[in-house]
Amino acid sequence: MIHSLPDIIAEQLAVVFCGINPGLSAAVLGHHFAGRSNRFWRVIHLAGFTPDEIHPENDRAILRYRCGLTTLVERPTARADELSTTEFVAAAAQFEKKIARYAPRFVAFLGKAAYCALSGQRDIAWGRQPTALAGAAIWVLPNPSGRNRAFSLDQLVSAYRELYGATNPVLSDLGPLTNGLSRR
Repeated sequence: MIHSLPDIIAEQLAVVFCGINPGLSAAVLGHHFAGRSNRFWRVIHLAGFTPDEIHPENDRAILRYRCGLTTLVERPTARADELSTTEFVAAAAQFEKKIARYAPRFVAFLGKAAYCALSGQRDIAWGRQPTALAGAAIWVLPNPSGRNRAFSLDQLVSAYRELYGATNPVLSDLGPLTNGLSRR
């Protein structure tokens, strides 16, 4: 049986990146965004979140940059479309409790599907959303999965850079992360 990935999260991060659910290869390897074609680590580096590109096996290093990782639904699948609406609805309350507990400044949903399911809205714009979740500003970004060919690397970097611009003052104000790290 393939187990889910643990969150990489700490209290009061600048941003928590929220994937839809773990991919099978990431779950098997035990590291977020470990699929060979996933562009997440490259994109966040090029967008300014990290000074160097983090390798999936060092995924916990993201905490040094006041960022964390989680998923809305814990069950790993080969494709996100294998998840049911029921799974999204069941995960929503637990997810909101998690965000309230850790209190990040921003939650960045990677792809519209997770936020649509969570919010009950059908038509979601990219970027910052007009509502908040447990006090965290919500941002919707294109999914960096290699299966998502609707967005080029440059388009992904541009979208993520907008979030980085919004979090940059937050990152400066928070300073380095030294304690309170948690891997659920």
